Amino acid sequence: MNDEKRERFWTIANFFSILRVLLIPLFLHLLIRQKVFEALVVFLAASATDLLDGMAARLWHQRTKIGGLLDPAADKLLMTASVIVLSIKSVSQPNTIPLGLTAIIISRDLAITISAYMLYKQRGQKIFPPSVWGKASTVCQMGIVLLVLLLNALQASPPFMTWLYGLTLFFTVISGIHYGLWGYRLLSHSRS
Repeated sequence: MNDEKRERFWTIANFFSILRVLLIPLFLHLLIRQKVFEALVVFLAASATDLLDGMAARLWHQRTKIGGLLDPAADKLLMTASVIVLSIKSVSQPNTIPLGLTAIIISRDLAITISAYMLYKQRGQKIFPPSVWGKASTVCQMGIVLLVLLLNALQASPPFMTWLYGLTLFFTVISGIHYGLWGYRLLSHSRS
């Protein structure tokens, strides 16, 4: 690897994305060991790296191709790992994310990833702007994970969690449909 490519990879922004990925095993280890408060702190630290990498990329003009892939990959790894482990009743008590919601979240993300790859291969599409529905879905998913961690650390199980799971499901499904229609339109135009 030449010096120019090495410099472009080793940026502060990319460091924060890599740190986020490296915090995932620690987060999972703490949850499995029933150290929920410590896991919450690690999750918050990992989430903060998402803000920090974006700030570093903008402030110090450190936007790179690898960073454009690394940042969303780190986000998806953190969210996927969190949602899966918080769906396991023996690990996540008293609040457990419903397995159906976890399956929908993962299925939607997998469908979006496959569609993005197809759009890249067929149309050379490299930019995939987030939609309002996608952002709402991300906020709900992040909120559910944070709330489940916090409530489990406090050993509280309020009745409104069912409604929040439903709200997260709603935005996840709507955003999946929206992205699906957007991708279908782009693929249809590329064939004609």
